[in-house]
Amino acid sequence: MLTGKMASTLHLYHCFVPLVSLFLVSAIFSCARRATGNGFLDPKSSKEEAHNSLVSSLNLPPKHGVGEDTEYTFEGRSRIAEKKFKFPFILNSGDQPDPDWAHHTGYYKLQHGKDSRMFYYFFESRNNSRRDPVVLWLTGGPGCSGAVPLFYENGPFHITDNLSLTWNEFGWDKVSNLLYVDQPIGTGFSYYSDPADIRHNAEGVIDDLFDFLQEFFMLHPLLMGNKLILAGESYGGHYIPKLATRIRQANKNKEGIFLNLKGLVIEGGMVWPEIQYQSYPDYALNMSLITKADHDMLNASVAKCGNEAKLCGPDGGAKCKDAYVTCNSIFHKILELHRGLNYYDIRKECQGPMCYDFSNMERYMNLKSVKTALGVGDRQFVSCSTTVYEAMTMDFMRNAEVDLPPILDDIWSVLVFVGEHDLINNWLGISRWTEATVWSFQKEFVSSPTAPLTIFGIKVGLQKGIGSFGVVRMYNSGHFVAMDQPKYTLEMMRSWLAETY
Repeated sequence: MLTGKMASTLHLYHCFVPLVSLFLVSAIFSCARRATGNGFLDPKSSKEEAHNSLVSSLNLPPKHGVGEDTEYTFEGRSRIAEKKFKFPFILNSGDQPDPDWAHHTGYYKLQHGKDSRMFYYFFESRNNSRRDPVVLWLTGGPGCSGAVPLFYENGPFHITDNLSLTWNEFGWDKVSNLLYVDQPIGTGFSYYSDPADIRHNAEGVIDDLFDFLQEFFMLHPLLMGNKLILAGESYGGHYIPKLATRIRQANKNKEGIFLNLKGLVIEGGMVWPEIQYQSYPDYALNMSLITKADHDMLNASVAKCGNEAKLCGPDGGAKCKDAYVTCNSIFHKILELHRGLNYYDIRKECQGPMCYDFSNMERYMNLKSVKTALGVGDRQFVSCSTTVYEAMTMDFMRNAEVDLPPILDDIWSVLVFVGEHDLINNWLGISRWTEATVWSFQKEFVSSPTAPLTIFGIKVGLQKGIGSFGVVRMYNSGHFVAMDQPKYTLEMMRSWLAETY
């Protein structure tokens, strides 16, 4: 239960103390990329051309050879190299951090790979970096860059139409040290030197992330005692429970350095596909997207989806791909019935290959001055990699929820929140899988009432929870809750982090 000042602004349901997968891309998009003589997007190209280049099929190694064109030096046996940097074209504002606040970027050299590199951004807290938790944010896709939440959701900056940056008044770096990783390998500025390093399942991604965290905290020993929070959205919901399990086991077995993991945050996550895919017809009917006749027609495929999803075992394989094709057909039939629907926010029309216009980010990140500041040499920025997406297709229908019960029973704090207008990972499916999760207090969680979530005296959503497990449905928001309701999500996080021990 919250006390003091925070209780007056954020009223969480009293039965639980504490209360995130960017894109689960529903189709594989291929876009021709307009290139200049050196193979890069022309920063002066039109907005439409930049928009059409958002999804790329490849993220190949630099033309000068691995690591030869970057500004990063790996010292001794260290597998991580980092530098301080400053984004170009930051507009002054009254919300600037203290002068000693720092941005960092770096490359992690894969331990289990053939000289491939994983890129990351690290933003120290604008509040108190020595005290505030470290939040590792995992973007979904799979294969979408951490730059998207950095600029459009909970990061320190927003991009203007003239490609300058403004400080985000509600960036989560106001309450935490923010760490964004371009994962899996081949995403964003991460790259591989051998296609054998492309990951095909969550386990491969998790091994890379665990190894990265070990190196990161050895590079930043003053942060080892800070709380570590695993957070993310959409397909990140596949990774977060599994990474938590990997850390939990390593800590118990005294493998590597101790990682002070204290909580998980899943925003609009794809966690239990079997249940979530079967929710599409009911959600679409509930939100008046389809008729009752359409609903009956779609429900004819629900049983087959469920049966095939059950055959998708923990090791993936052809059965998992079959289940994905069957279950995804339900989603696509809804889109056929409601042409032009933005499946990330049903209040809007879909514009462009990803239903949102992120072209300013694509143009900005491909500016020579930006790449120089980041130290990435001649790397071409890739927002979402279809190569990574296609490589993970056998992983899509696997159930990540199986890793949550031991985590909940260990009384680790878990917050799940979702926007009410998100179709692709909708609140109904998330409500169903969270209630179906078997743990010590499942019965109490299921029977706990749903109550209003009030922040600053305003009802901003609905909440349900018991003990350390909380689920929130946010009003007036789609898939990107922190984009649509930045003020309230920041305050929710501030309160939740304060109650996470």
